Amino acid sequence: MWFKNLTLFRLVEPFPLNAEALAARLDRRAFQPCPSFQPSAAGWTPPLGRKARDRLHTVAGRWLMCLRTEEKLLPPIVVNQALAERIALIEDEQRRPVRRREKLELRDQLVQELLPRAFARSRLSYAYLDTASGWLVVDSASPRGVEELTGTLRETIDSLPIAPPRVRQSVVATMTAWLTEGQAPGEFMLGDSCELREGGEDGGVVRCRGQDLTGDEIRAHLAAGKQVTQLGLIWNDRLAFVLDEALVVRRLQFLDVVRESLQDDVTHSPEAVFDAEFALMAGELALLLPRLLDLFGGEA
Repeated sequence: MWFKNLTLFRLVEPFPLNAEALAARLDRRAFQPCPSFQPSAAGWTPPLGRKARDRLHTVAGRWLMCLRTEEKLLPPIVVNQALAERIALIEDEQRRPVRRREKLELRDQLVQELLPRAFARSRLSYAYLDTASGWLVVDSASPRGVEELTGTLRETIDSLPIAPPRVRQSVVATMTAWLTEGQAPGEFMLGDSCELREGGEDGGVVRCRGQDLTGDEIRAHLAAGKQVTQLGLIWNDRLAFVLDEALVVRRLQFLDVVRESLQDDVTHSPEAVFDAEFALMAGELALLLPRLLDLFGGEA
């Protein structure tokens, strides 16, 4: 159980439910397979997998949730082809053109006809609540995926008092200064990837991976006025990640020194391994996240 991306939210008010009450709410919104006539469905499923029963999994005071989403795969090319055939048939039999409004109605009708025969694809999205430290952490860097999970959670519990973290200093300006100086502050080190952008909507973008960020090529881009919107960082030789201008953590990696600490665990059951990894991950992030805010002047 290792998160790969982090979209962070602060609890702006005390969380309104305790663990037992939240578990009951998740059970009421349990995942149900998508009906034949419906394009998608979403609901909560046990984080430990199908053999588990609890939809809220608690480890070391953190509450782990898993949203299962199922979508019908109905490619536009299939719908368009069927629509073209239906329009051609009407025009040949009735000897009249099909107007735009009728085409839209025919398209909706075809979608309803094709949905029961469409394949379904499901995916799992994880998030955990750390109510003691005031964090909701979502394992996604996709705005759509994050909104899907937080929106469903908001509907499940009727309210969700969260907001993205705000810091006192500009993230872009601060990361640009680090790269210009050739080093990150404190226990952080520069990684080997970054994204540089010119100002304005039509400005150029340069993306680098596996590159020395202190080299002349990067310095030339900075001298030309580009600013850093994503920057690879290494924290305490324990975690490596890419931080973007919205404080979203991408491509998170737990390095060997972290993973090796699990090797002393003598038990090998899947459940115990899951819990040990999650507890270790959440513990590392509990130390990292306040430091990230401090890098940019602390919370606003």
